[in-house]
Amino acid sequence: MAGRFKHEKRRTHADWITDRLEQPAFGLEAELTLIVDDQPMDPEAVFGDPRGFIREPLMHRIGTSYHLPNGAAVYFDTGVIEIATPAIEIERGCVTRAARSLWEGIRFIRGELDRWGREHDRRVRLQGFSTHYNVSVGDQLRGATLSTARAVRRLARTLVFVLPVPVMMLGTNRRSTGVGVRPRPARIEITADFTPDMSLMIAVGSFVAGVVREVGGWPAPALRRVRAEIPVIRRFAPIRHTSRRGWLAHADCYAASPFACDVDAPNWTTTRGTMSLRAIARRVFRRFARPIAAIADARALGVIRTILEPRGATLLALDDRPASYDDVGASFGASDSGLARSRYERVVRNAIQHRRLRLAGDVCMPLAVRGWSRVVFRREHDGAEVVVPFDVLVDRLAEWEQG
Repeated sequence: MAGRFKHEKRRTHADWITDRLEQPAFGLEAELTLIVDDQPMDPEAVFGDPRGFIREPLMHRIGTSYHLPNGAAVYFDTGVIEIATPAIEIERGCVTRAARSLWEGIRFIRGELDRWGREHDRRVRLQGFSTHYNVSVGDQLRGATLSTARAVRRLARTLVFVLPVPVMMLGTNRRSTGVGVRPRPARIEITADFTPDMSLMIAVGSFVAGVVREVGGWPAPALRRVRAEIPVIRRFAPIRHTSRRGWLAHADCYAASPFACDVDAPNWTTTRGTMSLRAIARRVFRRFARPIAAIADARALGVIRTILEPRGATLLALDDRPASYDDVGASFGASDSGLARSRYERVVRNAIQHRRLRLAGDVCMPLAVRGWSRVVFRREHDGAEVVVPFDVLVDRLAEWEQG
């Protein structure tokens, strides 16, 4: 499921059959624009690959993708620097864990870029571009009458009528133009503007994960049920996503731009009456409060409730987006949530730290993380490679971490 997804197109269908996790998982990706001396630059043209500005030895993954010391990954994609978390199994607090991993990666990248800038007498900063929220659903769709791929597409089509308004209220700004829903292999990916506030990112991700997991368990036809249970803006017609398959709730899909409206003005005609943008989001939250609470920690729930209450603080109520969008990582608040690392996260960290593990009686050294569900080891006595799934290694974590 989650983490380092951009290279999927280079993989075969057989890869996806074998590259699966037993546990449903969540992951985050952030796309950041490189700004050098106040000019947007293609990071590949400037650095070649991430080793062009990162001093530490990095475990190579695929293409220009490399693991960072905390287990996240960095690579260049279509003119941006992309940071992605490992897969993190879905449970209460998983989005907070994912956000911690992502922001640790941002902090590390920003520190290396600042050092490179000082050495080359250049001013370097990162500008927020987009955030992708990934939620696995394959475990819920295995018994579906449709093929998994068709079932995921149908689920994505349903969710584009559910999630955009709450995501707008929680994590977009006046310059935003849309919220996307993309079907991916056995998962759903929600795309939105980058959110430079970690607490808002956690709120959005928790809301998204709770709704996706709940609606993913509904029997078809889900869209009919959505229209009956939550307010859907009338005449809203999503368009095709601008990148890859999926749908986009673009500003032009509405009678007026939701990113430019008074979020508390009752100007929206819905299937449940006329109400404000905030009221629509609040009604959606109430309908899905239980599955969201099963994933969100107490702080994230508090942020969601505060924003969705009348006149609650939201970026959509500001005249413009905050300056922190244009200098991501320049300052950091406390990022330690107090949550232990997830089991899948610990597997990745052990692998990239080259911690030896005894497998079938042989001492083995991790060589690489393959995909998002397997570790490649080298047997020390004969040099043979051994590929082991994450789900086998989680049962060996205590032994592995003791060395």
